[in-house]
Amino acid sequence: MLVAFSVSPLGGESDSVGKAVADAVRVVRESGLPNETTAMFTTLEGNSWDEVMEVVKRAVEVVQAQAPRVSLVLKADIRPGHTGQLRAKVERVEHHLADE
Repeated sequence: MLVAFSVSPLGGESDSVGKAVADAVRVVRESGLPNETTAMFTTLEGNSWDEVMEVVKRAVEVVQAQAPRVSLVLKADIRPGHTGQLRAKVERVEHHLADE
């Protein structure tokens, strides 16, 4: 299962969200699950809904501790029996691009 999510604080005294987002990414990295952070989303891979959503929940909670309101955007690819898809999906696209 892959989950791509973005969590950020809303409201508060600053327009900068970098510190809160870094704290959320730290939660993901400390989870031990395969993950990747890009400019817009953090994607993590786990074996079950519960395993992945527990990490997302903790990431939201660390942001929530810093802001009166939190925004969460989440997209999931639920494909039982498939692992290593964090890299494999990209590799398949790159393979097709190389064939052109």
